[in-house]
Amino acid sequence: MRVIRNQNLYQLTVLPSVFPVNCYIYEEEDQLTLIDAGIPSSFNGIVKLVNEIGKPLTNVVLTHGHGDHVGALDKVKQAFPDVAVSISERDSRLLRGDVSLNSDEPQTPIKGGVPKRIKTIAERKLNEGDRIGSLEVVTTPGHTPGSISLFDTKNRAIIVGDAFQTRGKIAVGGQLVRSFPFPAFATWHKEIALASAKKILALDPTLLAVGHGNMIEDPHQQIEKAIREAAEQLGNVQKGA
Repeated sequence: MRVIRNQNLYQLTVLPSVFPVNCYIYEEEDQLTLIDAGIPSSFNGIVKLVNEIGKPLTNVVLTHGHGDHVGALDKVKQAFPDVAVSISERDSRLLRGDVSLNSDEPQTPIKGGVPKRIKTIAERKLNEGDRIGSLEVVTTPGHTPGSISLFDTKNRAIIVGDAFQTRGKIAVGGQLVRSFPFPAFATWHKEIALASAKKILALDPTLLAVGHGNMIEDPHQQIEKAIREAAEQLGNVQKGA
């Protein structure tokens, strides 16, 4: 597993040169928070880094319920039984394998790998503005109906799950990057994802940390460019409809 540190945020990546899957450890003065749980093979690297940092892992926060973000969750919970697991109120259903839609949501089928055998139950269901230590919940649906991002209120970094990807190039969730198309294939609703991307831009983060690809410092201009390209692609699709 590759580990890259940026201030108090650690990016842990399995298969970095082939199919990068990221999870993150956020370090506070007296505790650690794991953001996403990657795939099953992420487990050993997570435990190793927690032990190396030497602070208690108190929270696991899931940006959304896809399998490549929750794959090591059960093993992490077994290894750290006192850890509190959190996910958005909406995506808590995905964690249980429930792909049903609310009546007020676009009736587009939920895509991507939805787990079927996760045993861990999230103790906390998150909504806009909730806090996990110094991390503030920002609802950023689109990739899934209940996707969230986590905004570092100290350093203004943001961890966005699959609201963006940077593998291949920076792109809004749902916009096809031919060299790494998988996040686009797994995105539920492109228009909603674009609105969430604009919400992230408005926060003017100092660091963009994504589920697939490298972290980007001072990402404002690159986020703007990705949003323009996504809007153009959606406009062209709509014109051709």
